[in-house]
Amino acid sequence: MTKPFYTSRVQIARAEGVRRRATLHDGVVVDFGVHGPIKAHYGLDSEPDLPLPVDYLVAAAAT
Repeated sequence: MTKPFYTSRVQIARAEGVRRRATLHDGVVVDFGVHGPIKAHYGLDSEPDLPLPVDYLVAAAAT
């Protein structure tokens, strides 16, 4: 087996409540949370609208 071509180095930490903050190896910071029907379903109306991690996965796969 060959060596990996790329290894992702990301740190993820709980920011507050359901919010998470990811810090990429180059210092870029991305905040995750909830929005729309998921937010309403779980009664998280007080949470700010933030993209779900799956939103980023779908966007990355679609490019």
